[in-house]
Amino acid sequence: MMMMMMMMSDTAAVLPLLSHHGNPIAPVPKAVCVCVSSKAPVNSGPKVRPPWVTDPGFADRYAPDKTSTVLTQHRQPAQPTPMQNRSSILQAAQQAPEDSARTPLCGACKKIIRGRYLVALGQSWHPEEFQCSQCKVVLDEGGFFEERGSVFCTKCYDNRYAPNCAKCKKIIIGDIMHALKMTYHVQCFMCAACKSPIRNQAFYMEEGEPYCEKDYEKMFGTKCHGCDFKIDAGDRFLEALGYSWHDTCFVCAVSTTFICTNNSTQV
Repeated sequence: MMMMMMMMSDTAAVLPLLSHHGNPIAPVPKAVCVCVSSKAPVNSGPKVRPPWVTDPGFADRYAPDKTSTVLTQHRQPAQPTPMQNRSSILQAAQQAPEDSARTPLCGACKKIIRGRYLVALGQSWHPEEFQCSQCKVVLDEGGFFEERGSVFCTKCYDNRYAPNCAKCKKIIIGDIMHALKMTYHVQCFMCAACKSPIRNQAFYMEEGEPYCEKDYEKMFGTKCHGCDFKIDAGDRFLEALGYSWHDTCFVCAVSTTFICTNNSTQV
């Protein structure tokens, strides 16, 4: 994630050099190459990666910068349309008069209903013909959902319209976590370090895994050796003498002149 430095050890022994007159001359200081980068330095991260981050296309679906989550809810349409109790819904049709227009017609088969029937969605139904449009289970008991002119049992409605969790692949009922252009169960979108759910708060991505701010700073944060302040993502910095520095903090100790003005220099 960061550009690595190349430098000679400052603890290596340096032997004096002799001139042709036999007099010792001062050793020539070894050049140290420092490299400047605008990406924040990081320490090594966790070695074990959960399987849900091994998808090759995962990295293309998130911004590498600091990001945040949004918490919403999967709301079923108000409440399931109540069937109330069987005795109050299943009714006995009256004796059909000669005027058949007043006789209940089944909303499914359009035939005259003789005997008991259901009333739902402003129509009458043979009990066995009021079915879930998906699994065909009879909806003579319990509740149902109406969506775009079709009726569904609770299970089929959720399978058809509830979002799926990007981690566990199961449908989400209730609170939905929106992050990385995907949806998650709240308990499935968690910090890779502390395993706490990342709710409505900012987080950082590192090698395809989300981290809460606290753990990201603890595991990957780096301080400048010159000012002792944190080197943030986007800051220009360099590695020299075994430490990390803001590029403006790496100065000559005598003249306080900035030493590094290009991507790399020698000191």
